[in-house]
Amino acid sequence: MSRVCAITGKRTQAGRSISRRGKAKYLGGVGRKVTGISKRKFKPNIQKVRALVDGKIVRMRVSAKAIRNGLVTKAPKRNWSGESEKATA
Repeated sequence: MSRVCAITGKRTQAGRSISRRGKAKYLGGVGRKVTGISKRKFKPNIQKVRALVDGKIVRMRVSAKAIRNGLVTKAPKRNWSGESEKATA
């Protein structure tokens, strides 16, 4: 399954990780030197959520930012108890 938000469209992005050595000039050193650049990935925080879409409860993959910003209306909690089922049986 791809790591894509169903609402915002956030997906994995490529980037670089820069490793440096040395002491910064403002701390009395001769400056920081780049010793290597490697590729890395920035992954969105995708969560599986039961959301209310067009009056139906749908399970979807949504970024945590979309949940925090209120773009997702979460499904109500089920108040199911096994006692009523046992009484009818």
